[in-house]
Amino acid sequence: MRKARKMGIAAVMLTAGAAVASAQDRVEASASADFVSQYVWRGQDLGGISVQPSLGLSWRGLSLTAWGNVGFDSGDTKELDLTLGYSVGGFNVGVTDYWFNSGPDKRYFYYGAHSTAHVFEANVGYDFGPLALQWYTNFAGNDYKPGDDGSQKHAYSSYVELSAPFRLGGMEWLAAVGAVPYEASAIYADVDGFAVTNVSLRATKEVAVTPRFTVPLFASVSANPATQKAYFACGFTLRP
Repeated sequence: MRKARKMGIAAVMLTAGAAVASAQDRVEASASADFVSQYVWRGQDLGGISVQPSLGLSWRGLSLTAWGNVGFDSGDTKELDLTLGYSVGGFNVGVTDYWFNSGPDKRYFYYGAHSTAHVFEANVGYDFGPLALQWYTNFAGNDYKPGDDGSQKHAYSSYVELSAPFRLGGMEWLAAVGAVPYEASAIYADVDGFAVTNVSLRATKEVAVTPRFTVPLFASVSANPATQKAYFACGFTLRP
């Protein structure tokens, strides 16, 4: 009887383990679209009212995401970003291919040095729970500054950000402070040394449209001390 009981317990444990493994092996997909009153990125003003769609796949900590931006004004930034990332525990690392329609050569499949519209960035970070720290560095693509001899040199522009999520007044908040650690290209307003470029606070609240459908509404206020500019933006997210 004891042997049969032990075998039964072992079978239950194996079944539970198989279910967990199956859940971990499952490929998950996501899709959403943000509608924003202004496109503000790391303290930089990149456009007015915009639609920002996102499509992603994830599996066992690996993720592949496509993100875009299209402004309502024809002169606003149009953007397509592809990000390959990996996360385990609080640690994350990734590589992003940014494409902007404002590059020297706007063709998407053109990667010529000094003239491509792509910028390639690597990131690494850790989420400690109360605080999260991220570092980003452009390692290739259209990220140049004039050298002392007049030639174009790669800037390796970087950005580091410390953020803290919290809940207050029935809403989810995110406070962040970001800085450029050294001289950067026009991507970060041509700063010539360490500069704080982003101080922001964002609040999000789920608004129930029907008993089974909610829409996240968000608002953010941010400032860029390096450029002496401030922004207030709001928007909402649509998702399945």
